[in-house]
Amino acid sequence: MRVEEGIYESIINAALQKKLAHLPVNQFFSKKVAIDREEAARLLSSYLARIILSALKEIKGDNSIQKQIKICNDVLQFIDKELQLELEEDLISHEGKILTAVLSKIGKTDKQLQTNLEKLLPSTGLSVSNLFTGSNSDISIDAEIERDILSSNQILWVVSFIRWSGLRIFENALREFTEREGAELKIITTTYMGASEGRALEFLDGLPNTEIKISYQTQIERLHAKSYIFERNSGFDTAYIGSSNLSKSALTKGLEWNIRVTSQENPHIIEKAKATFEHYWNSIDFEDFKIGGLEKFNNALKHEKERGKKIISLNEYFKIELLPFQKHILDTLLIERKIHKRCRNLVVAATGTGKTVIAAFDFKRTFYANHGKSKLLFVAHRKEILQQALATFRSVIGDRNFGQLWVGNDKPEEGSLDHLFVSVQVFNSRKSFFKERFPEAFYNFIIIDEAHHAQANSYRDLFEIFNPEILLGLTATPERMDGRSLLPDFCNRIAAEIRLPDALSLKLLSPFQYFCVADESTDLRTVKWNAGKYDTSELTELLSNKRRIKIVVEAIHHYLTDPFSCKAVCFCTSKEHAAFMSKELNNAGLKAKYLVSGAGNEVEHVRKNIRHQFQRGELNFICVVDILNEGVDIPEIDTVLFLRPTESLTVFLQQLGRGLRISENKECLTVLDFVSQAHANYNFSEKFRALLGKSDNNIQKEIESGFLHLPAGCNIKMERLAKDTSFQILRIPFLTFVA
Repeated sequence: MRVEEGIYESIINAALQKKLAHLPVNQFFSKKVAIDREEAARLLSSYLARIILSALKEIKGDNSIQKQIKICNDVLQFIDKELQLELEEDLISHEGKILTAVLSKIGKTDKQLQTNLEKLLPSTGLSVSNLFTGSNSDISIDAEIERDILSSNQILWVVSFIRWSGLRIFENALREFTEREGAELKIITTTYMGASEGRALEFLDGLPNTEIKISYQTQIERLHAKSYIFERNSGFDTAYIGSSNLSKSALTKGLEWNIRVTSQENPHIIEKAKATFEHYWNSIDFEDFKIGGLEKFNNALKHEKERGKKIISLNEYFKIELLPFQKHILDTLLIERKIHKRCRNLVVAATGTGKTVIAAFDFKRTFYANHGKSKLLFVAHRKEILQQALATFRSVIGDRNFGQLWVGNDKPEEGSLDHLFVSVQVFNSRKSFFKERFPEAFYNFIIIDEAHHAQANSYRDLFEIFNPEILLGLTATPERMDGRSLLPDFCNRIAAEIRLPDALSLKLLSPFQYFCVADESTDLRTVKWNAGKYDTSELTELLSNKRRIKIVVEAIHHYLTDPFSCKAVCFCTSKEHAAFMSKELNNAGLKAKYLVSGAGNEVEHVRKNIRHQFQRGELNFICVVDILNEGVDIPEIDTVLFLRPTESLTVFLQQLGRGLRISENKECLTVLDFVSQAHANYNFSEKFRALLGKSDNNIQKEIESGFLHLPAGCNIKMERLAKDTSFQILRIPFLTFVA
């Protein structure tokens, strides 16, 4: 047998060594690696097992079993002699029998036990794996699962859907199992798509020795796993892993594929399945069914079924519930204040994870504890942030009249400033009013949104005029370009945080595909560099040219699934650049508009109308200058184009965050970053460190190990650039190169 071209994982024996020696070295490359010390035992034992199996099959005749047993015992005795492991008790009995059960005889006859045993023993045994494909010639998977139920000591199930039609198949078996002393049934499921049924959960909840956990956050945690794990005190565990949910059609009629693995043949798979189940079970994303009971479960099913339909009432629309990670942050804040007596707290939470919701529930806790007498000052620098915050607080507090706006043309009513949402611009223009009208402790709860701005001079009077009982700062990026720290205002520490990589790993945000597109026609190395950034006018002139448009349009058609159905935001360097890009994209047959701040083009208008234009297909590309950085939430955005370098890490993450919101039917965010020859002072690598949540040293270690760990579903790739561009200027050698 000759060696075929291909990939292998074969131990090199004498025969294979000869074949490799005869391969023409000028025609074939062969790769050999040393056997890993940690893997040696597994590899060598598997190799021997295959040879022994083949050899034992050659033994024929009436006494073949005894001969096979003798050979096996000879092997064991040889190993014992060489290693002195005392293997006498492991020698196989000459009777050639297999133990199939040990059952208590108390209260039962041997005949009854034998009849019982026929119900308990799986047809496919406990040692050999098997594939169930749903064909008529197969052993019935539902009958086999029933036998596994009755022969187990602990059952762990994780399924997307549970329907009564499927559960009813195992009704009697589950009742019998859960009534046994020491039995334990644990089930994880979800309300995704509203496919599970309340009756099924009600039945399970009524069983003894049974626990259920539910994933209610189906836009975040879309549980698709289907696994039925059966643990036995005898050590003979089994598990079904495949495509069948707990429904009659999936278990009896559907063309479903499920593999039944055993701990005797696949111990590593069984252990991985059990470990993953325990990870889910202990995760804050899966809630004990008993906490909300059948009422919460049925309400969640109803919500899932009505997703996308017309909202019946405003109250239902504005109902806000905390996500598990938000509850964790609130608990952390409570510990900071009650245990450590630190009441000036900074919360760092990635864009899109609900910082304002956390703040609203945090205030609600204090508000109710003080019987509605707590006074709130919420400060932000943009009108749209204040408007959205006010709507969130009203929903959480449950009072549509709660709070007043003081920003732009919105002014509060006289005599009612107890719960004020004010812009920092108004505060500065009326700071003498605040100083004269209110004592320093008037507002016992002050919230500063986008707290990375708090070091600016416009915010400093706020800290001098007021001394609240609780100060809460909210930001996605505490790092400032000028290097000034936010921490002195917040007890010199971050109280709680969830950074972008963590939010992506927890599936709180949409995964992304980040493509660095080579723009070798543009050289930014000579552009004037002032105060830590490129000169805007020079940058505008350099980026507004036909050659670059050609690169942008080609990349759009190459990387996007459909440029005529995407919902893209294009970040530009100036109003002139945005207008130029919009015009050229339209000339290329793409539907684009440019939107910049100023008269007739306010952000509020953007927020109200762009989503409708996206949905109607009237618009695919919006060319903007910074106005969609903060406070504007359009989850439908599925594409971000960086058409200019972004010097500020804060702005970069804010702009990326415009597309990271989760939205129905949005598979992932596509990012096109058009990378040019950069100025020596331009720091590109810090943006990718922020995306990956790792230091350069850790990234380098992962590269050396052969695998760069990214959040699930995320990719970062770069076109093949000139060496000096990719390694010397951008300083990001850890990126994957694609042709």
